[in-house]
Amino acid sequence: MPLDEYRRKRDFTKTPEPEPKVGKKRGKALFFCVQKHLASHLHYDLRLEHNGVLLSWAVPKGPSLDPKTKRLAMHVEDHPIEYGDFEGVIPEGYGAGIVMLWDRGTWTPSVDDVDAALKKGDLKFTLEGYKLKGSWVLVRTSGRYAGRSGSSTGSDGRSWLLIKHRDDWSGDLDIAEFAPRSVKSGGDFEDILAEDTPALWTSNRPSKSGDSGAMFAAIIERAARLKADREAKAVNSTSPTAHKTRARASAKAVRKRAAR
Repeated sequence: MPLDEYRRKRDFTKTPEPEPKVGKKRGKALFFCVQKHLASHLHYDLRLEHNGVLLSWAVPKGPSLDPKTKRLAMHVEDHPIEYGDFEGVIPEGYGAGIVMLWDRGTWTPSVDDVDAALKKGDLKFTLEGYKLKGSWVLVRTSGRYAGRSGSSTGSDGRSWLLIKHRDDWSGDLDIAEFAPRSVKSGGDFEDILAEDTPALWTSNRPSKSGDSGAMFAAIIERAARLKADREAKAVNSTSPTAHKTRARASAKAVRKRAAR
């Protein structure tokens, strides 16, 4: 059944992610998005609307605008259409981390039969997003396409490559570094974490070692400062003692909950 794998991996009493349901077509054009996800490792999730769900690939290093650069894209479970608007903190369980809506727009397949292209392992398409535009291809590198459209079973068919075709929108610009922020909120990870009511992490957060651990520690620190500054501005300016005390307490609370 559609979205069974998505449903199996999540506890919807804990995650703020949309519940699994096959959606109606959002409009005449097909929707696409890329979500930047700091989980156990930083990666980018490419999602393409097809038959009421979002076909999904996890791209560890993010999309590249350089046609000579082939980026690994791991085919993962389909996601609900509503997931395309999701940005926030997954507090625990599968995918625990911070999700940013890094890009969104529309996509146009270059073939009439998307299912046949997926089965063949060669899907050409055009993107019209804020950051990603022009002609692209997803090419399966090994294994065999299995199951219904957009799904694969076991490890077969999971490994693909995302490649930019040479056109007016290609080049050697590192788009992930040049445009790191959300197209939904305009913020970065620390801004998302520092929102007034985030579901702060309780388990399965990124490893505290290595690059991801260092990145998460820095994000927590910046989030704590952002939240403290926001709350400090709300304190009566005639009470400088209360101003400083509340700011320090707020920052401490963010760090303490994130460290649990």
